Amino acid sequence: MPELPEVETIVRDLGPRLTGRTLHTLRLFKPDVLRDVTKARFLRVLRGNMIAGVSRRAKHIVLLLTTGHRLVIQPRMTGSLIVYDRALTPDDKRHVVLQVGIGGGASLVYRDVRRLGTMHLLDESAWTSYTGRIGPEPLDDAFDLAAFRTSLRGSRQAIKKVLMDQRRLAGVGNIYANEALFRARIDPSRGADQIDRAAAKRLYRAVRDVLTAAIDARGTTVRDYRTGTGGRGSFQFELRVYGRGGEGCVRCDTRLITTHAIDGRATTFCWRCQASRRPQDAP
Repeated sequence: MPELPEVETIVRDLGPRLTGRTLHTLRLFKPDVLRDVTKARFLRVLRGNMIAGVSRRAKHIVLLLTTGHRLVIQPRMTGSLIVYDRALTPDDKRHVVLQVGIGGGASLVYRDVRRLGTMHLLDESAWTSYTGRIGPEPLDDAFDLAAFRTSLRGSRQAIKKVLMDQRRLAGVGNIYANEALFRARIDPSRGADQIDRAAAKRLYRAVRDVLTAAIDARGTTVRDYRTGTGGRGSFQFELRVYGRGGEGCVRCDTRLITTHAIDGRATTFCWRCQASRRPQDAP
């Protein structure tokens, strides 16, 4: 967290507020979030620069600056990026990593409780290399079933793990991999090389459908995620398997199983709807 829908929500919130704004009065309180750039250079490049656009790549928020640099922020589990139109309260100031004045008394604030997020400052060449290591965007118009099957090709790893591999597919994490596999009725431990065309078609549609639905719901707030306006998402009320281990399946009322054996993360699934194994044989 946050995954594609959460970052997309933040970008849609912040784009109109930030585009055309000049950055000033920068305060970087926790430089340990920086990657491959010194604090001095980071502040020097940003100060006085203007934001030309705000976009998303995979799970990253990308601020394009008029100098051609990109400030790339990956919030990970506990980061949030919010515009404040007022002075920060003492509670707001807790865990602030970066605060940037953007004019009119407003400020852009990145907070990160556990500082698991990262910030890159990339020129055009570095950005081309950076984005080139990330897989295709699953909601792009050009991403069709053939492109999806190409993303899965050549791996014997569990299909859930392959879905979450950012080199193969951009933006899908644990929540939406669980949800998409349930919708597609696919065992999350099945090898990607065992996904035939019919199953791939179901999964392709499920991935796109669940990501779109989550965006419409402004993301999933399990704990720390906040939108670009500081609100909560609501897709947590629509989750069918994630976080529901031990509860009844919404389809067949079979008790949902949670395992960490597939990829070290919590995988919740219905052994009856998604697999032929009985509970004692499930991973």
